[in-house]
Amino acid sequence: MSTEILVNVTTQETRVALVESGLVQEVFVQRESRYSVVGNLYKGVVRRVLPGMQAAFVDVGLERTAFLHAHDIIPSDEASVGEEPAINELVHEGQDVLVQVVKDPLGTKGARLTTQLSIPSRYLVLLPYSDHVGISARIEDDGERGRLKTALEQVLAEEQTTTGFIVRTAGEGASLEALRSDVQFLTKLWDSIRRSAKDAPKASMVYGDLPMVMRILRDLLGTDVDRVRIDAPESYEQVVRFARRFIPEASDRIELFDGEGPIFDLYSVEDEINRALDRKVMLKSGGYLIIDQTEAMTTVDVNTGSFVGHRNLEETIFKTNLEAAQSLARQLRLRNLGGIIIVDFIDMQDEEHRKQVLRVLERAMARDPARNAISGVSPLGLVEMTRKRTRESLEHILCDACPTCGGRGSVKTVETVCHEIFREIMRSARQFEAREMLVMASAEVITRLLEEQSTALAELEDAVSLPVRLQADPVYTQEQFDVVLV
Repeated sequence: MSTEILVNVTTQETRVALVESGLVQEVFVQRESRYSVVGNLYKGVVRRVLPGMQAAFVDVGLERTAFLHAHDIIPSDEASVGEEPAINELVHEGQDVLVQVVKDPLGTKGARLTTQLSIPSRYLVLLPYSDHVGISARIEDDGERGRLKTALEQVLAEEQTTTGFIVRTAGEGASLEALRSDVQFLTKLWDSIRRSAKDAPKASMVYGDLPMVMRILRDLLGTDVDRVRIDAPESYEQVVRFARRFIPEASDRIELFDGEGPIFDLYSVEDEINRALDRKVMLKSGGYLIIDQTEAMTTVDVNTGSFVGHRNLEETIFKTNLEAAQSLARQLRLRNLGGIIIVDFIDMQDEEHRKQVLRVLERAMARDPARNAISGVSPLGLVEMTRKRTRESLEHILCDACPTCGGRGSVKTVETVCHEIFREIMRSARQFEAREMLVMASAEVITRLLEEQSTALAELEDAVSLPVRLQADPVYTQEQFDVVLV
C-alpha cells in the first residue's frame, strides 16, 4: 500500500491530504483567520467554578473562556482523598493554572482544557506530572514492546529522569540513541516551559505546538509514508530543515511539487473534498450512505439503492452492509466526524451476517488514528459508536449554515408560503386601514399566486375588500415575503 502526504500552501490557507493507495483518507485545513490551538499550553486564570457541573471556566486569552472538567485536573496534595474530588477542592476563582488545550473551540463551545500535560516529540510523549512509562497500544508486537520499554527505562535511569514518558506509535523500531535524543530534547523543553510559565502574564500562551504542516509530519511521517509533496518552495525549504533536524531518515522523501496543475488535482483530492461535503455517499455496488451531522450526534443510514444483487435479498443486503462498513470508516476519518455516531445498517436476518458486518467495521476503524469505540448492536438494530473529536469537522471548517433554510436542510414549499401570505393579508386587513396591499416575495411564490392560487387570491380580495398587488423581488428567498399596506 503506497502512502503519500500532499501539502497545498497559499498565503491564507494550508491544506494537507493523506492519500493511501490513491484514496484520500484524511484532510487537514488551517486558515490564517482560524488557527488550531490543540496542544498549546497556557497560563490560565480560573474565572468561574461550577460545583453542579464539576467544572470551571478558565480564561486563557482566547475569544471565549475555556472549559476545565474535574476529571482533567491533577489533584493537589490538599484535595480530599477519594475517587473524584469536588471541583472547588481542586481550583478556586482567581487561581493561576497551567493548562493544555485538548479540543479546539467547536461552534459556540469554548476550548476543552486539561492540567494533565503531555508534550510530544518524534518518538515519545513527555508526561511532566507522572512517573508512568508506557508503550502505545498500536504497537502490537510483544517483543518490540518489551524492547522499547527496557530501552526507555535504561535511558531514563542514565539521564536520572523520573518524569513519565510514553513511546508513540512512530517509536516502533526506534534505536536506543533515538530514544535518548528525544528524552533529552523533551526534558530541556519542559524546563524551558516551566521557566516561561513563572514569568508569563495571566491568560497568555506559554508554549505553542508546531505549525500544522510540521505537526502532521511529526505525527504521520513514519516508515509507511513513501513521500511528501509540497507545492510552495518556501514551505518546502522549512519542512526539509525541520525534517533534517528531527526526522533525518525521512528528509529524502520530501519533494517540491512543480507539476503543471494544482497539487490537489492529484488523486482527485479536490473532488473528494467536495464530495465529503455531501450528505449522500455512493457505494460502488449502487447502494449509498446518508450522513447527517447534528449538534448532538452524527447519524448514518445505509440503503441498497440501485443494487439488486445476484442471489437473494438477504445476500444483497449483506454485501451492501459490508461495503457500507468499509466506506463509513473512511468517511468518518475524511470528514473528521466525532462524538456519538449512530449507524442504521439495513436489517439482516442472519445473525452470522450481523457479526461479520460488525467485524468488518471494527477492522476498518482500527486503522483510524483517532480513538474510537464500537458498542455493538442496540436492541433497535442500530450500531452505536464514538470517535474522539479534537478539531472541527471538515463541514464546519469549510461551510456555513444555509442562509435560506437556517441550517435545517429544508425550506417551506411555495404552497406553504402562499397560505402564510393569505393569513398575513387577513390579519393585516383586520388590524389596519389601507387602500390596497402589496405582496413582495420570490418569483416562484408570485408565479404560484398568479396561476394556481389566482382564484383563491381573488376570493381573498373580495373578503377583505381590498385590492392585492403582487411584486416579485430577486432579493427574497422562497420562505421570505412582506405584506405592505399602501
